[in-house]
Amino acid sequence: MRCGKMAAPPAAGAPGAWGGVRRRCRRLLYWVPVLFISSILCWSYYAYVTQLCLLTMTNIGEKVVCLVAYHIFFMLFVWSYWKTIFTLPMNPSKEFHLSYSDKESLEREPRGESQQEVLRRAAKDLPIYTRTMSGAIRYCDRCHLVKPDRCHHCSVCDKCILKMDHHCPWVNNCVGFSNYKFFLLFLAYSLLYCLFIAATDLQYFIKFWTNGLPDTQAKFHIMFLFFAAAMFSVSLSSLFGYHCWLVSKNKSTLEVFRAPIFRHRTDKNGFSLGFSKNLRQVFGDEKKYWLLPVFSSLGDGCSFPTCLVNQDPEQASTPGGLNATSKSENHLFPAKPLRDSQSHLLTDAPSWPETAAKADKGKVGMSNPALTMENET
Repeated sequence: MRCGKMAAPPAAGAPGAWGGVRRRCRRLLYWVPVLFISSILCWSYYAYVTQLCLLTMTNIGEKVVCLVAYHIFFMLFVWSYWKTIFTLPMNPSKEFHLSYSDKESLEREPRGESQQEVLRRAAKDLPIYTRTMSGAIRYCDRCHLVKPDRCHHCSVCDKCILKMDHHCPWVNNCVGFSNYKFFLLFLAYSLLYCLFIAATDLQYFIKFWTNGLPDTQAKFHIMFLFFAAAMFSVSLSSLFGYHCWLVSKNKSTLEVFRAPIFRHRTDKNGFSLGFSKNLRQVFGDEKKYWLLPVFSSLGDGCSFPTCLVNQDPEQASTPGGLNATSKSENHLFPAKPLRDSQSHLLTDAPSWPETAAKADKGKVGMSNPALTMENET
C-alpha cells in the first residue's frame, strides 16, 4: 500500500483466491461423514417409529413401551452426538504461549544452548511433567507455545488441543479434554440405541423372512433396519470397549501409540491413578451427571496429577523416609494442585520456591544438554 491507496483484492485466478476456495471445499467435505450418520439416524427414526411401531405392531402395550423406550435412547443419542460435534476443543491457556520478546529471542538465536535457555525461562513456572523423546521441552512452533502435558497439535484443526485423543471424522471435531466425556457417551448411547432396535425388531424380521407376514412397504424397512442395527452394534461394541479400557487406564489413543515420556523414563502408566480416580478424571465427582452429556470432567486440561513413580534422584526423600528413587507401588499425589506444585522436570535446579533455589544454588551448571527445542505433533 502506497500514498494512501488500498491494496487491491486478489484476482479471481490468483493462487491465493484458489487456495481459499480449496479450503472452503475441504471444510464442506469434512461434514460428509456427519451428514451420512445424520441421514441414517433420520431414516432409522422413520423406519422404527412409523413402519415398525405404528404400522406393524398390533399389541397396544408393546407399541407404547417400545415408543417410550426408543425415544429415550434416541434423545440421549442425539444429545451426546450434538455435544461431541459442537463442543469446541480447548486450547492451552495464555500462560503457555511465548511472550513477544521470547518469540523474538527464539527466532533470533541459533539452535543450541541459547534457544534452550529461552524455553527454560518460558517454562520454568509451568506445571509440565513430560518431555519429547530427546528430553526437550515440548514446544509447538506453529502455535508458538510450550505444550502442556498430554497436549498435541492437530494437523486438521491446525491448533494445539488439550488432552487430545484423536481427530474423529464422524463428528468432524477433535476429541479431547473438552468433549471426551461426550464422545464416550455418544458411543454408549449409540450402542444401546442399535441393540434396542435389533432386539425389538428381531421377531418381526424373522416373520418377514419366513413369510409369516404379508409383503408390504414395511418389509424392506424392517428387514434392513435389523441388518443395519446389528452391523453397527458389532463395530460400536468394539470401539466402546476400547475407550472404556482407555478410561480405566487414564490413557488417550495417542498415548497408547506413544507413551508419555517423563524425566526418569518413558512411563505408559504415568497418569494412571487407579480405576476409581481414573474414572472420575473423565466423569467427575458428582455421579448424578455421569450419564448426562454435560461437562463434569475434573481439572483444567492443562495439568494432570501423576503417579510420580521413579522420581528424580535429586528429589528429597519422601515423608516416610523412603528414597524417591525407589519404585513406589502407591500412587503419590502432590500436596497442592499441579499448577501450584513443584515440577522437577524442567531444570535440575528447581526454580519454584526460593528455599529450594537456595538449597540447589550449587547445581546451576548441571542443566541437561539434551534440553533442545523439538517440534512434536
